[in-house]
Amino acid sequence: MTEPVTYDRTVLEFERPIVELERKIGELRELSSETIDFSDEIGRLERKARNLQEKVLADLSPIQKVQLSRHPARPYTLDYVGHMITDFIELHGDRAYADDESVVTGLGRLAGERVVVVGHQKGRTTKENLRRNFGMPRPEGYRKARRMFGLAARFGLPVLTFIDTPGAYPGIGAEERGQAEAIAGNLELMAALPVPIIATVIGEGGSGGALAIGVADRILMLEHSTYSVISPEGCASILWRDQAQAATAAAELKLTAADIRSLGVADEVVREPRGGAHRDPEAAARSLLTVIARHLGELRRLSAADLLERRYAKFRSIGVFLER
Repeated sequence: MTEPVTYDRTVLEFERPIVELERKIGELRELSSETIDFSDEIGRLERKARNLQEKVLADLSPIQKVQLSRHPARPYTLDYVGHMITDFIELHGDRAYADDESVVTGLGRLAGERVVVVGHQKGRTTKENLRRNFGMPRPEGYRKARRMFGLAARFGLPVLTFIDTPGAYPGIGAEERGQAEAIAGNLELMAALPVPIIATVIGEGGSGGALAIGVADRILMLEHSTYSVISPEGCASILWRDQAQAATAAAELKLTAADIRSLGVADEVVREPRGGAHRDPEAAARSLLTVIARHLGELRRLSAADLLERRYAKFRSIGVFLER
């Protein structure tokens, strides 16, 4: 069920010095023997790699954080499902047009409790990405999610969503089949869903494509994820007519997890393993499982009426504007 992670991955430019050190450490380990002991040198290089990693991650610019949120080896929804959800059964199709594989839905158990799972899914190879449409849902993907939200309401099951998309697919066919209505329908339904909803941004959260499964009681963000109304490249093209201004746009958009938390949109930022979730997907899943289980326990104590009232107040309080 879980698609394998490819660790022979593209190395981001700011990761390169760290990866080179790790390769050197690996070579020394292979050369070590009973007669030649490189343990001291290996220990020194490991300390140097840890310090360099901490320094690099602490100094990342907003555009570098965007690149990290899109890392090709970063765990996707099915990776988290494989580590966190037991007895998972994937459900397909919107019962109206087709099955959009850029959205994964199903039933399973989180720490023994039955839950509904909805998440964006990207691919790792060109063939998989074409099948998953690079994580960009079409209307049938959102209508499949809507079907699952209705199922959750009918049986009183909490909903867990995993957000990781550049945005909804903007193709002509998607528009002809009602992309805007599909997204709007999800927003309306999720706002009134009488069960706990926890949304987690695990990679990049792009525009309405992300918000369509993001109307939740609790919004969590992984440490190196991003959430924005538009991509930095798209913003730069519109404002400056120059994609080379993407770094400036990323800084102005305030799209990092820390920014989104400070703006009151995200409820909690979940720490990732040293170097990012792609370095240790299993450890990233363990951390996320602990946080989701805690929030789910808190939400389970609320009545349906309280859930809806607090959800309404949460989204009404987001955003600041000035009247003149």
